[in-house]
Amino acid sequence: MHIMPSSVVNSYIYFPETEILRIIYQSGRIYDYLKVPATIAEKFREARSKGRFLNSIIKPGFKYLKIS
Repeated sequence: MHIMPSSVVNSYIYFPETEILRIIYQSGRIYDYLKVPATIAEKFREARSKGRFLNSIIKPGFKYLKIS
């Protein structure tokens, strides 16, 4: 699990075997973004602004499941 200072993202976990990017929001909500390639997960990890990357690349490009 990666924890970082962000006003939107509390932490995240990437599961390469299933290509799931799990985002834990500051609100406590948890979402799994599906079929996220490792290259995108790596770019997310490197992104200076996790919230901006999430809103511009992850949310519009990948289906998701609300976990809690």
